Amino acid sequence: MMKVHKKDCKPDASKPVTLKTLAEYLDLSPATISIVLNNSPVAKSISPATRERVLDAAKKFEYRPNLHARMLRTRITNTIGVIVPELSEGYFTGVMLGVEQYLLQEGFLYFTVSHLGRADLREEYQELLMSRRVDGFLLVNTELSVNVSLPVVGVSSHSKSPGVSNIMLDHDFAAKKALRHLYDLGHRKIAFMKGQRYSLDSEARWKSIVSTANDLGLTLQPELCIYLEKNLWSPELGYPPMRELLARTHDFTALFCFNDTAAIGAIRAIQDAGLSCPRDISVIGFDDIIVAEYFNPRLTTVRQPLHKMGWAAAQLLVKRIQYPDEPYPQEVWFEPELVVRESTAAIPSPSRSRRGNGR
Repeated sequence: MMKVHKKDCKPDASKPVTLKTLAEYLDLSPATISIVLNNSPVAKSISPATRERVLDAAKKFEYRPNLHARMLRTRITNTIGVIVPELSEGYFTGVMLGVEQYLLQEGFLYFTVSHLGRADLREEYQELLMSRRVDGFLLVNTELSVNVSLPVVGVSSHSKSPGVSNIMLDHDFAAKKALRHLYDLGHRKIAFMKGQRYSLDSEARWKSIVSTANDLGLTLQPELCIYLEKNLWSPELGYPPMRELLARTHDFTALFCFNDTAAIGAIRAIQDAGLSCPRDISVIGFDDIIVAEYFNPRLTTVRQPLHKMGWAAAQLLVKRIQYPDEPYPQEVWFEPELVVRESTAAIPSPSRSRRGNGR
C-alpha cells in the first residue's frame, strides 16, 4: 500500500485556500506560513529555502490572506499616511520616488495627500488618515497639526515634537559649498532668494546662508534680497521677483536661489531683460531636480539626495511600526553635494564693458 505524504496532497480547487491547507500541503505549521506571508519581523529567522517554498505555494494556489482578520489580530494595517505640500515635478517627486520604492518592497500601501500650504487641509487630512487606521505618518516638509500616538517620520519637517523622527539636510554645509563656489569665481555682490514662510526649510537655509556669508566677509544687502511669497511650484515662482529686482538694479553678479524651480524662472527673467546667464549673472539653484541638467544653461545647483532621503524616511517609519519598543533616532542627517554646470562662471574682467546701474 502506497504511503501518501501531506506535501503530495494538493489543496481542493473548489474551496478557498487557507493557511491550514497551505500548511498541510507544505508540511509546515500555520504559524510559519503566517509569519512568512505577513513578512513578520521574525520572518528572518526562517531559512530562505522555507520562505521561498511558502511564497511559491501561495502564488501557485492563489492564496489571498484575510486582511481584515489580520488587522483585528495584529492592529497593523500595513498602510502609511503620507502628507506633502504638493506633488508637482521637482523636490517632492524626488523624495516620493524613494518612499514609494521602499514601501512597495516591504508590502506597505500608502495614502498620499497634498495640503497646498493650507493649515486647514493639514489638520483635516491628518484626522482623515487616522480614521483610515494608518500605522504611521510620513511627512514631507510638513508639520503635524497636533501630536499623535502613531510613529511619525518627517523629511525636512524640522519638528521638535516628541515621537517624531526627522530626516534632515545639512544646510550649513550646503550654504558653505554654494557660496564658496561663487566666492572663488570672484563674486562679491550676490543677490539672495529666501523661500516662502510656510516652507519649513526656508528659515533653516536662510540662517545658514547668513552665517556663511558673514564668515566669507560677504554683505547681505537688503536691496539684493528676494523674498518669495506666492504659493507656486512652477518657474513662475522665481520670474516676477527677479524681474522686479532687475528693474531696480543690475549691481550684482550672482544669484543664490531657494530652489531649482525658482532658479529656472529667474534665469528666464534675466534673459528677458536682455542679459545673459552666466556671462552677466551667475545663478545657483537648490535640489537638483531632473530638469536642472537639461535646462539651458544647465543649472549649477546644490544636490539634495532626495531619493535616499525618501527611502530612509520610509525605512525608519516601517521599522518603528514593526519594532515599536526599540529606540529610534530623533534626527538622521544627510550631506548635500554641489553640482557645477553651466549657469555659474567667473565674473568678467574689469576691462570688459560693464552694464549700467553701477555695473
